[in-house]
Amino acid sequence: MPDDDRQLSLAGFGSPTNSPADSSAVEPDNAKQESRDARPTTVSEKDLKHKTVYVVDSHSLIFQVFHAMSGITTPSGEPVAAVFGFARDVLSLIEKKKPDYLLCAFDLPGPTFRHELYDQYKADRGEMPDELRVQIPVIRRMLELLGIPVLEYEQHEADDVLATMARICDEAEASCYLVTGDKDCRQLITDNVKIYNIRKDEEFDAADLMDTWGVRPDQVVDFQSLVGDPTDNVPGVPLIGPKLAQQLLEQFDTLEEVLANVDKVSGAKRQENLRKGHDAALMSRELVRLVNNLPITVDWSAAAADLTGREEAVELFHELGFNSLTRQLLELVGSSQSEPWEAEYTCVQTEDDLRALVQEMNSQKQISFDIETTNILPRWAEPVGYAVGFEPGRAFYIPVKAPEGETFLDGDTVLSALRPILENESIEKIGQNLKYDLIVLRGVDATLKGITFDSMLASYLIEAGQRNHNLDDLAFRHLGHTTTKISELIGSGKQQKRMDEVPLAQVTHYAAEDADVPLRLRPILEGQLAQLGLEPLYRELEIPLIEVLADMEYVGIKVDTDRLAELSEQYQQQLVMVEREIYELAGREFNISSPKQLATVLFEEQGLPVLKKVKTGPSTDVDVLEQLAEDHPLPAKIIEYRQFAKLKNTYVDALPTMVHPETGRVHASFNQVVAATGRLSSSDPNLQNIPVRAQRGRDIRSAFLPGHNDWQLLAADYSQIELRILAHYSKDRTLQEAFTSDQDIHANVACQVYDVPADKVTAEMRRSAKAVNFGVIYGQSPFGLAKSLGIEVAEAAEFIDAYFEKYPQVDEFLEKVLADCREIGYVTTIYGRRRKIDGVRSESPGRQRNFAERTAINTVIQGSAADLIKRAMINIHRRLQDEGLQSRMLLQIHDELIFEVPPEESDSMQELVAQEMSTAFELGVPLKVDLKVGKNWAEIEPV
Repeated sequence: MPDDDRQLSLAGFGSPTNSPADSSAVEPDNAKQESRDARPTTVSEKDLKHKTVYVVDSHSLIFQVFHAMSGITTPSGEPVAAVFGFARDVLSLIEKKKPDYLLCAFDLPGPTFRHELYDQYKADRGEMPDELRVQIPVIRRMLELLGIPVLEYEQHEADDVLATMARICDEAEASCYLVTGDKDCRQLITDNVKIYNIRKDEEFDAADLMDTWGVRPDQVVDFQSLVGDPTDNVPGVPLIGPKLAQQLLEQFDTLEEVLANVDKVSGAKRQENLRKGHDAALMSRELVRLVNNLPITVDWSAAAADLTGREEAVELFHELGFNSLTRQLLELVGSSQSEPWEAEYTCVQTEDDLRALVQEMNSQKQISFDIETTNILPRWAEPVGYAVGFEPGRAFYIPVKAPEGETFLDGDTVLSALRPILENESIEKIGQNLKYDLIVLRGVDATLKGITFDSMLASYLIEAGQRNHNLDDLAFRHLGHTTTKISELIGSGKQQKRMDEVPLAQVTHYAAEDADVPLRLRPILEGQLAQLGLEPLYRELEIPLIEVLADMEYVGIKVDTDRLAELSEQYQQQLVMVEREIYELAGREFNISSPKQLATVLFEEQGLPVLKKVKTGPSTDVDVLEQLAEDHPLPAKIIEYRQFAKLKNTYVDALPTMVHPETGRVHASFNQVVAATGRLSSSDPNLQNIPVRAQRGRDIRSAFLPGHNDWQLLAADYSQIELRILAHYSKDRTLQEAFTSDQDIHANVACQVYDVPADKVTAEMRRSAKAVNFGVIYGQSPFGLAKSLGIEVAEAAEFIDAYFEKYPQVDEFLEKVLADCREIGYVTTIYGRRRKIDGVRSESPGRQRNFAERTAINTVIQGSAADLIKRAMINIHRRLQDEGLQSRMLLQIHDELIFEVPPEESDSMQELVAQEMSTAFELGVPLKVDLKVGKNWAEIEPV
C-alpha cells in the first residue's frame, strides 16, 4: 500500500504543491484540477441554486463505523468493518436523502498549517490502528467506482474542505448538508447550510445550536476559543466552561470584546484566567476557525449523486462479501442480475389435495422441507405451515394456521400424513438451516430423518469468511434471484405480525420459495464442495452434527431461578456499594455509564493522564482503565462496577426470562455457521461468555443444574488441546515428549517465566503462563508480552527467543503455515476445513504477526480443535442412542462438553466420554480428557 494516501486520491479538484498556513495567502491559480471523469463540466456553481448538496466528513464517519462494527472481514479474512459501514452510510444517503450532489472530504496524511501554529495541536491523537489504515485505500477505491468525488487539500483538514463547500453552496443558494460529527463545523451553519447527523437521522441548524450552546453560528469560533477542545488539544482559557463562555458572549458578543472588557467580568478569578489566557484564546481561535476559501474546483457533473451504470462497484461489493449492500446497490445502479424466475407455487388447502401430494412425495428421491412457525426460537415455536418441494420451480405450502376466514388444514391430520415421509431415511431431506426444523418437529412429536443437504452449511464450508449464509443471500449470490423478505410479510417493531396473521397468498409464495431455493442451490453448492475437497467434512462432520445440536437445544439445561433472584439482589447491593465508593473517590455524583461524564471526572477533575483518544474525546475503555488503575483506585472501581452491571443485566436478570415455562430450562442455540474457524458459537443465551474462573462467573454457573434431583452434571474438557494439536503438526520433539510423559506445558512455562520450581507454581502463575503460550504462538510482540507480564520489553524479547529455541520445530511449522497460505491463498484444518486468507507477508519481522497471519495460525490450530470436538460429539451422541442411555449431552463450551447423568450411569458415562473424546482423531501425542462431576455447573469447573 502506498505510504502517501494522496497517490490514491480520486480528485475532482487539484491540490497545490505547497499550501501556506495563512489561508488568506492561498491563490486559486496554485491549484491544478484532475478530473477522474472524461465528461466535460456541464454544471457550474451558478446552476446550484435550489439544489441539494451533501458533503461527507469521511474520516469522521469512518472512525464512527470502525469502532461500532469491528470484526467484519472479507471472505478471505481481511478487515472491512469501516468499508462496510461507510458504504452502507453512503448508499443510505443516496437512497433516502436523494441529494442532487454528493462529495466526500478526506484528511491528507501529514501535518497541517495548524500544527505550525501550535505544535501540540492534536498531539494526543493516537496513531490510526493498522486494522483501519489498510481499509482507507479500499474506501477510496469504492468511491472511485461509485463515481463519488473525493475532496482533499494539502496542509488543510477535511473540515476546511467542508467549510469551502459550505461557502460555495451558501453563495449559490443551494441547500448544503455537512455529514459530520465534528462540532467545529457548527460555525458553518447558515440559512442554507446545516449539519446532518447520519446516526440519528437528524438535522442541526441555528435554532438547535442556540438550544445546545446558547450562541449564534457566527459566535461558535469565539465560543470554542474560550472553552477549548481537549480532543484536539486546543487549549482555550483555563476554567472557562461552556456555560460561562455562553454567558460572556451573550454579554459582550465577541471574543475581542470579552478580552477588551475583562474588568467588567464578574469574579476576580475569572478576570485573572481571562488575562492569563488572552494569548491562548487568540491562538485557539486560529486553530478552530475553518478555512472557507480553498481553491477547489469541483466537477459538478461528476458529483451528481447518480449511480446508474456503476456495475464495477457491484463487482467490488461482491468481492468484499457485502451481499445485502450489493442488492441495494444493484437497485441504485439500475441493473438486475436476476434470471427469469419461473416457478409454480401451490397452496394445499383440502385433504384430497394433501393425499395427492403425499402420494407424489412418496415416489421422490429427495424432498426439500421447511416449516413456517409462530416464533424464531424453535423451542417456543408452533407450526403455521409446511413447505415441500422435490423439483426446481415447483413447491407446495400446507397451512395448519391462517388468518380468520382463510382455509387451512388440521395440524394433526397433516402431521399424520407427512410423518411416514419425514421419518423415511431413504428419501433424502434437503433444506436451509434444518436444525431449526428438527427442533420444531420434536415439539410436535415428529422427526426428520435422511438429512443429506443443508444449503446454509454448504455455503459456510465453501466460504467460511462470509458473514451471511441466509437463504436470501444465497439465492442472490448463486442464482441472481431476489427473494421475498420476511419483513415484507410480517413487518417490524410494534406493528410486527405473526406468520399465521399474514394472508395465505403471501405466505404461500414466501414459504414455497424457501423450499424451492435449496433445490436449485444443491447442484451448485455440491459442485463447489467437491471441487474444494470439502465433501468428506460436509458429509461426515457437519451434516451429522445437525442432529446432535438439535437434541442439545431441544433438551436444554435446567436453571435455578431462585438462585438467580438471590444473586440479583446480592449484585444490586454490590452495585450500590461500589457506586457509593466511586462517588466518594470522585468527590461527587455523576452518570457512571456515560463515557463523556466519566472522562470529565477522570481526566479533568482527577487529573489522570489521557492515554488514548477517539473521535469523541479521551477513551475510557477497559484497557485504558486497567492502565490507570495501577496508579489510582477510581478506575479500578469503575471496572468493578461495569463487571457487576454487565453480569447482572446479561445473565442474572436476563436468564429467568429465557427459561421455558414448561421445561424449566434455557434452550441455547449452538450455531455452526458463525465462527470462520469452525468453532461453535452460542446464542439466546450465549453461555460461552460467562466468566470461567472469576468468582462472579462461578456464582452464575451455580444456578445451572441437572434436570433431576438425584442426577449430576459431568464436564469433560480436552486438556491443552490446542498445544497438543501444535505438537502434532509441528512434530517438535521437546513438545511431543512433554505430552507423551504427561507434563503440564503451562506449568513448565510458568517455571521459566517466574523462575520458580514446579512445586511452587500457583494457579495464577499457570494462568499467566497459559496466556504467554498462546500469545507467543499467535505472534504477540515483546511489547505486548512485557505489558501482560509486567516486565521490561528487552526481557520479554529474550523470553520469546528462548521459547522458540526450546521448541524450534514449532517456529518452523508456524512459518510454513504462513508460507503455504501466502502461496495458495488459504489454510486448512485437520479435517480439511479451509479458509481463504489474504495479507500474509513474505516476512514477519521479529515473529510479530499482522491480522491475516494471526488469523491463519489461529484457524489451523483452533479450527482443528473444533473439528476434533465435533467428531467426539457425533460419536458420543451415537453411542448414547445405540446403548439406550438416559444421560444427555447438554452444552458444548469450546473444548468442553457438559452432560446430565443419572447416578447409576456415572461411572460408565465417564468411561464412554473419555474414550470417545480421546480417540476422536489419532494425533502424534495423546489426547487427554479431564473429567469432573458435581451437583451444579460451578462444581464441575476448574478453580
